[in-house]
Amino acid sequence: MPKKLVVIGNGMAAGRVLEEIFDRAPDLYEVTIFGAEPRVNYNRIMLSPVLSGEKGYEDIIIHDDAWYEAHGITLNRGKQIVQIDRDAKCVRAADGTTADYDQLLIATGSLPFIVPVPGASLPGVVTYRDLDDVNTMLAAARRGGRAIVIGGGLLGLEAAAGLKAQGMDVTVLHLMSTLMERQLDPSAGYLLGRAMEERGIAVRCNANTRTILGETHVTGVMLDDGTELPADMVVMAVGIRPNAVLAKETGLETNRGVIVGDDMRTSDPNVFAVGECVEHRGTCYGLVAPLYEMAKVVAAQLAGDLTAAYAGSVTATRLKVTGIDLFSAGDFSEASDTQDIVLRDVARGIYKRVVLRNDRIVGVVLYGETADGAWFFDLMRQETDMSDLRDTLIFGQSYGGGAALDPVASVAALPDNAEICGCNGVCKGKIVQTINDKGLSTLADVRAHTKASASCGTCTGLVEQVMALALGDKFSRVATDPMCGCTDFDHDEVRRLIRAAKLTSIPAVMQELGWKTSCGCAKCRPALNYYLLCEWPEEYEDDGRSRYINERVHANIQKDGTYSVVPRMWGGLTNPRELRAIADVAERYNIPTVKVTGGQRIDLLGVRKEDLPAVWADLNQAGMVSGHAYAKGLRTVKTCVGKEWCRFGTQDSTGLGIKIEKFMWGSWTPAKVKMGVSGCPRNCAEATCKDVGVICVDSGFEIHFAGAAGLHIKGTQLLCKVAEEDECIEVIVALTQLYREQGRYLERMYKWADRVGLDAIRAIVVDESEKRRALFERFEISQRRAQVDPWAERAAGRDAHEFNPMANFTLAEAAE
Repeated sequence: MPKKLVVIGNGMAAGRVLEEIFDRAPDLYEVTIFGAEPRVNYNRIMLSPVLSGEKGYEDIIIHDDAWYEAHGITLNRGKQIVQIDRDAKCVRAADGTTADYDQLLIATGSLPFIVPVPGASLPGVVTYRDLDDVNTMLAAARRGGRAIVIGGGLLGLEAAAGLKAQGMDVTVLHLMSTLMERQLDPSAGYLLGRAMEERGIAVRCNANTRTILGETHVTGVMLDDGTELPADMVVMAVGIRPNAVLAKETGLETNRGVIVGDDMRTSDPNVFAVGECVEHRGTCYGLVAPLYEMAKVVAAQLAGDLTAAYAGSVTATRLKVTGIDLFSAGDFSEASDTQDIVLRDVARGIYKRVVLRNDRIVGVVLYGETADGAWFFDLMRQETDMSDLRDTLIFGQSYGGGAALDPVASVAALPDNAEICGCNGVCKGKIVQTINDKGLSTLADVRAHTKASASCGTCTGLVEQVMALALGDKFSRVATDPMCGCTDFDHDEVRRLIRAAKLTSIPAVMQELGWKTSCGCAKCRPALNYYLLCEWPEEYEDDGRSRYINERVHANIQKDGTYSVVPRMWGGLTNPRELRAIADVAERYNIPTVKVTGGQRIDLLGVRKEDLPAVWADLNQAGMVSGHAYAKGLRTVKTCVGKEWCRFGTQDSTGLGIKIEKFMWGSWTPAKVKMGVSGCPRNCAEATCKDVGVICVDSGFEIHFAGAAGLHIKGTQLLCKVAEEDECIEVIVALTQLYREQGRYLERMYKWADRVGLDAIRAIVVDESEKRRALFERFEISQRRAQVDPWAERAAGRDAHEFNPMANFTLAEAAE
């Protein structure tokens, strides 16, 4: 019979302990978790990208519901333990829930430190510790205004960058003379301050807060020198302290944190502790790598290995602000028995400093160029004698021993226990072993199985070098799926960096991301154009040169060089005026073929290029706009006649299809999108093989998605059922917007759904109404420019270039 393991806390350290236990002894424990937050385990160190908009909550989940279910874990969300009865071996939550244990693990983490000044409890003063804090800041940022961040350490600067990315005016107040003084020397701190100011963030060092101003809400901050700074929000990011309150009340030995021995047991041998709540050999750790090292020891002990021991950690720091490369480790304070080696490259903004004591590295600071961080860090941990490398040491590993080494050879020189991914505590040996044991060959697989490079991504290049070492000739960077030969970045990374670095033009993307070609190619330019258009719909000017010919002329080119013109028929419905206009155009321009399409429209085939402007002008006179039969966007909404005419119809499928199409036409998506609305389960509109389909039933509407009926035949998946037509439209629009924001260029909806997962999509679009509404509103913003027909605008004497991202060209260009 399995033993009972109760875990207090559902954070990263606790999650890593359980992963390790399930690897070592999967059936040894029946696990019960109590988490104070009402959600699953997520990656707290990635809160900064969530705040800046680079990632969403779904992107930082470590263990989803399926993981807990697969391991038989009882997860008590939002239930805080208030009592531990060590004699009875039982815990009790605030709501009265109890659980017995054989072994108890305390992983209560840390609490943010609040500066004890007047006004600290005012509404508008927030801390930066968990997802609720981030959501509070995001809600405030949507209103705009000014934010003051108190604290110029890691968390403070990441919060400042995130709020700036959300459009707020941000000022950082820091008590010391330079930023991040615990992790950086004054020179690197100066460079960091300058970089933050270049990003539009004001920095005030030597600034001590006297009072937070306001009566009913924060209005500003007063400094010791009397300076008053206006603010709509104040973020406290001045540090953390171990959350050892429960342990102390229980009678366990505590100091600053819960005191543990090398075996990670507390003063009660049946109670372990792990993470930021712990004090080990007088040290409390606030970085993730030591937490993961502790977790391995806890898991080993719980699995029966009583020899496992934790000896403390040497820590390294990286700042997670896009565009700022910073690494530090060890002790770099000035001392009489240390020597410095310094490199400054003013033009490139690079600063490197290595501190030696007795020819051993004891500290390192890298700013602007951090690729050698892991190498320096490993030399420091191993206490390697640097006597023979001293002359070339500052130039990094590639000049180790005075001779240049290629990157793979450099990684080969690292020992197996060299840390590759600091965010997730993954060493070189773990990556190599997993590659060999599981036959992995792609970066995505390595991320999935080891978590290396799965968080902030700064170690991606190093992980790929380890892969090259392990796979030899079998390794190819193509396996990581770069966008094209012009860049090493894949679609997801390019899109993330466009958002994070606020890149608003194709030249800006190519310059900042180091494109290998001067102007890109036919693969990357259309993709970049789409990503910029989707990310900045109100400010980015669509680049017609980066569109395919079909999109530029609003017609599909045929094999003989003529074109196919498909005017839009809303929901497949037409009238005599439209039919007469189509017939007149076909006769007037000698169009040889007129065909009804599978999307319930009429296709004019064989139109000469020089006739395209006139053909569209004549169709516009009848009120007909482009059907976008060529578009990476919404093409058709196929309908049946529904309850108005059909004796089996349950709802007005034609009317619903027309409403959807009129609301969504002109929208751009990663690939073509086809929809269908069937008035009853007999499904005459073939809605269950469309990208999005609706099946009308007596009680409302079934919304299906992710189908295909082309080269790949795939039935749809049921997303949800809704009762009202308006809700049906909102769900479909939100689903499409989520696809627009997450889909890779030319990735069909069903491929996106397979990659992201039905549960993740449903959680956003169906389960959380606020997120669904936010997606709907973002779609509305983009449609302000999308729903304009270029030919009609030209006929009215207006420039289509100014209105329609789907048609950034002139009539003269179309006729060429």
